[in-house]
Amino acid sequence: MLNHFQIYLVGGAVRDKLLQYPVQERDWVVVGATAEEMRACGFKAVGKDFPVFLHPETKEEYALARTERKTAPGYKGFAFHAEPSVTLEQDLQRRDLTINAIAEDTNGRLIDPYGGQQDIQARILRHVSEAFVEDPVRILRVARFAARYAHLGFTIAEETQALMIEMTQQGEVDALVPERVWAELIKALSEQSPQQFFRVLKECQALQVLFPELDALFGVPQPAQHHPEIDTGIHTLMVLEQAARLSDNPLVRFAALMHDIGKGTTPQAILPSHHGHEQAGVNVFKSVCKRLPVPEQYKRLALQVMSYHTNCHRAFDLKPSTLVDTLHALDALRKDNTSLELFLLACEADARGRTGFEERDYPQRELFKTAQKAAMSVNVLPLIEKGLQGSEIGEALRIERIHAVKTAIKSFKDNRSQ
Repeated sequence: MLNHFQIYLVGGAVRDKLLQYPVQERDWVVVGATAEEMRACGFKAVGKDFPVFLHPETKEEYALARTERKTAPGYKGFAFHAEPSVTLEQDLQRRDLTINAIAEDTNGRLIDPYGGQQDIQARILRHVSEAFVEDPVRILRVARFAARYAHLGFTIAEETQALMIEMTQQGEVDALVPERVWAELIKALSEQSPQQFFRVLKECQALQVLFPELDALFGVPQPAQHHPEIDTGIHTLMVLEQAARLSDNPLVRFAALMHDIGKGTTPQAILPSHHGHEQAGVNVFKSVCKRLPVPEQYKRLALQVMSYHTNCHRAFDLKPSTLVDTLHALDALRKDNTSLELFLLACEADARGRTGFEERDYPQRELFKTAQKAAMSVNVLPLIEKGLQGSEIGEALRIERIHAVKTAIKSFKDNRSQ
């Protein structure tokens, strides 16, 4: 099959093999073929904008070698040319970064016309050509690769950084559609160092365009005794870093990212205090959700952490009644609820995301779980058997739960003090 054409493994599979990094998927380029010949070999066409085909057996993607030409602003403004005359070098030249512009032939020989191997060794993210500026999605991709490979020591080439700033200043980033921004955000949140994604966007001035609510946090002071790092934006990225250490769940990481978003609206007169930032954050978050297609489960956890993370931090000082009411507000008193653990992970990330606090214990997490277990142990049947009805049952159940939590918390604290 396709034996008379030139077939090359390209992109991420080649890059990650060279990095000894897990290869997640393999993409191929076919040189010298037409779309009709691909279909005649049993390949199924799936590309809307350019010829991409699925292998009939492996289902891996095979794309015809192509060139592209900028025709309009934004990331969709391209005309593609895919003909048998297009060479492998021409196809690789249109790619974003040199580390993604390496190909491997069927004999395992590497074709690297743009110095990708050298940049892998030097741990540099560098654009292939000046055509980089034509596609604003590349800013998001570079930021995401920075998040993926930061732990390996990768940095962005100065000339690439300059191009990203130029693209932002020329308004290219404004053309990104919300769905693509959200898709890249979720991918970035799943990387090993998601905080680096936002650092890169901040450095190239794209954060204020794509995530203005986060950009507004930088330069906003917090009380030094609780936040030695002082700057709210820096704290937010530190919290995201800790969330990534604690959980690989993007729900937790997104909630951690959004938890202090209200602090960007704190009146200048009361700084560095942020009284009421929890409710302020709820209002700011609405603007995020109007602009981006945030799924419901992401909204729910983010709002919970935003509204109640302060209660979680103060767990040892809360009255049993407040603990029960908080658990109820978190919808954590249903048997099928599994989100409390996610909430607690995000809160722990917030507590640790401060200079010098990174390794501090967070017993509030166990206290909340102890309170939840005690509250859920209360049986509602005896209350019904007493003849209580309607709202009477709910009120009596709350009182019984408060008593159960009070006993459990006392025991928890006594055990900790021994």
